[in-house]
Amino acid sequence: MQRLNFSDARHLVARTALGQEWSIVEQLQNRTRADAVNILLKTTANPTPALPPMTPWNKIMGMSNHSNTGKRNARMQMGRESVRMKQWWLQHLLTTKAPVQERMTLFWHNHFTSSFEKVEQPKIMFVQNQLLRDNALGNFAVMLRKIARDPAMLVYLDGSLNKKGKPNENFARELLELFTLGRGHYTEKDIKAAAIAFTGWGADRAKGVFTYDSSENEGKKVKFLNQWVESGDQVIDVLLKHPRTADHIAEKFWHEFISYHAPPAGTIRRWGHNFRASGYQISVLLKEVLNSNEFWDNRYRSGLIKSPVDLVIGTLRTLPYLRPPTEELVRITQLLGQDLFDPPNVKGWTGGKSWIDTQTLLVRTSFLNQTTRHSKADAHIERSLPNTDGEKVVEWLLPRQPALSLPTTPGKLRLVKALVLDPAYQLK
Repeated sequence: MQRLNFSDARHLVARTALGQEWSIVEQLQNRTRADAVNILLKTTANPTPALPPMTPWNKIMGMSNHSNTGKRNARMQMGRESVRMKQWWLQHLLTTKAPVQERMTLFWHNHFTSSFEKVEQPKIMFVQNQLLRDNALGNFAVMLRKIARDPAMLVYLDGSLNKKGKPNENFARELLELFTLGRGHYTEKDIKAAAIAFTGWGADRAKGVFTYDSSENEGKKVKFLNQWVESGDQVIDVLLKHPRTADHIAEKFWHEFISYHAPPAGTIRRWGHNFRASGYQISVLLKEVLNSNEFWDNRYRSGLIKSPVDLVIGTLRTLPYLRPPTEELVRITQLLGQDLFDPPNVKGWTGGKSWIDTQTLLVRTSFLNQTTRHSKADAHIERSLPNTDGEKVVEWLLPRQPALSLPTTPGKLRLVKALVLDPAYQLK
């Protein structure tokens, strides 16, 4: 039975966690693939820090109703609180003992997108973030039903504007296109039908809870994907029975964990079938992906580009350098194009090659330069690095051979700096 060597273990950790922490890589080395994956996905407590103080929505609305100055002050207050929330999540990403679960929370944050810019309420964005975390490795069907009732999502996709006699199609469209089937597997008539079925669903922004107003529901049956439905829950039932939903999520896992290239159709069908047969257990699909020959194939190794969170949080978790203040990390990730809680649009961050351009490459290099710069803590940092030889350090920090020449002058800190500034360090 094939066991993981150091390079294999590093590959598994780098693709699924937050950086390639030495202790986790060593723990998985010499395990079988299946054992290593089981250890990695073992449920770990993931408590989050206390939420920063947030202004109640009624108070924000009261400020907004008084004058133009009040509206400006309300916007500024919400802006400050949104920054605090971003700091809150980045701090948790730095310190969590459950990096795989938190990595999956990020994945679902980019699948079920919402943004401060539209929602304007940090408190209900926090509730959504916790929903994603609690279900990150749980059951997709359960999470989908909860997301359909999530106040932040209903505000973001105008679900609360979906009323009898004037159905709003935004939520229905994204439910089909982004959350379940994917483009090309439904018609405009299906979107209209789903919107009608969801009329009356909404959110009480003051209380931060889901609401349903039966008087605003159309109260009629409509044909959706060739089946008759009359409620939002029945729409979701139909979507979860449709083979394409599981295949769509399987495709997203392929691009997240294996390659940007198109996946083999047979692989997606197999993964989708097993995912659906499990009752949409996310851990089942993830184990299927991580145990697949494709995941371990040399053709696909070092072919993914680190996201800003991968680069910034992964580096700070992997290496014992001094950590910048969280407000600085917010600014850096924003400059790099991954502004947590504020994805660019309903489709989320495109990722892949879009992470790198002339501007972001300069910011990436500047961050890595600043992180590894000479300081009074150098002696402590060097003692905190793994006690191993230079070749092992290269194998630990890079997914492939370095593109640039390594320093000839001895010194582990000098070697580490050269490695994190090597172009290969941008890959995983």
